[in-house]
Amino acid sequence: MIDYESVMSSSVRSLQPSGIRKFFDILENMHDPSAISLGIGEPDFVTPWHIREAGIYSLEQGFTKYTGNAGMKKLREEICRYLMRRFALRYDPAGQIFVTVGGSEAIDLCIRTLVEPGDEVIVPVPSFVCYGPLVTMSRGVPVYLETKEENEFRLTAEELRAAITPKTKLLIFPFPNNPTGAVMERQDLEEIAEVLRGTDIMILSDEIYSELSYGIHHTSPANIPELYEKTLVVNGFSKAYAMTGWRLGYVCGPKPILGQMLKIHQYGIMSAPTTSQYAAIEAMKAGDEDIEMMRESYDKRRKLMLKRLYEIGLSCFEPKGAFYMFPSIKSTGLSSDEFSTRLLKEEKVAVIPGSAFGAGGEGFVRMCYASSVANIETALDRMGRFLERL
Repeated sequence: MIDYESVMSSSVRSLQPSGIRKFFDILENMHDPSAISLGIGEPDFVTPWHIREAGIYSLEQGFTKYTGNAGMKKLREEICRYLMRRFALRYDPAGQIFVTVGGSEAIDLCIRTLVEPGDEVIVPVPSFVCYGPLVTMSRGVPVYLETKEENEFRLTAEELRAAITPKTKLLIFPFPNNPTGAVMERQDLEEIAEVLRGTDIMILSDEIYSELSYGIHHTSPANIPELYEKTLVVNGFSKAYAMTGWRLGYVCGPKPILGQMLKIHQYGIMSAPTTSQYAAIEAMKAGDEDIEMMRESYDKRRKLMLKRLYEIGLSCFEPKGAFYMFPSIKSTGLSSDEFSTRLLKEEKVAVIPGSAFGAGGEGFVRMCYASSVANIETALDRMGRFLERL
């Protein structure tokens, strides 16, 4: 009989399952149509019709072959025009950008290309759950840097300086942030640049929520001249264009590094889905109005949820990015896991415990406002009843 424990990778076996998944499983097993999920981080919009139509047309025309490993030339050119138009970021479509299977693949490729055994990777937390495990699977050492509510969960220059050691290879930069909604403004980035001056520490800037900033314009580390050559920008189509199921992303950065990343992509993936690439060309060319419409809608829901949280007695700093609230539930005396479990079972409202997102998340819960106004109102009514019983 095979000893499966002995044949599997120890680094993979040591990983804990995602803390987010548990609550989706409970919700799924309820089979209750009255249950409301504020847990899933996905737009509630359908991909705009003109983008879907472009994908359908590509199928009708029989465009079903592999594309080049880096993605279609026309798509790379459109992405470069988009980045210049929207964020004043200049990249060469020949060598400084390639198309991936979602932003997730791009993150994985960045880490695997840069990290060797024993290298340290600074991961600000709370943040999305994938960064640390991907570092571990590359035999690197994740160094979790806890951001603070009093700083609106921004990464400060002082915190970064204290975390850097001679083994630091990479800084993960997850802003706008999931789960907190925190953003970093230009002055913050200039202070970070000063800390990294004279080092070879690279930045992986996960900018999947770059279009979902409220009241401010998103600034990338790559917009700071001193950081441009240090920064790998990861982005995609899932959040800005409601294209989660199309599984398409991209990465931009220095040619020498992207050339090495592309080798891993060639062997592991070959090329991103062809139909999705045709749809993405249309999104890049003609999707600006869709972005504005969805962002305006999310902003209204953001303001509504923040107002309702205050009304039921939960404190929450005002998030300026993504589509999440991160209210404190410390006043209840419950852990974030206990709070989320009881709220789901007693009131049929799903939120995600902050502890799922790393150190500093305990005492908070993540609530996604990419849901209908009616669902948000009903969910907050139920949460208010839950708090009254406590």
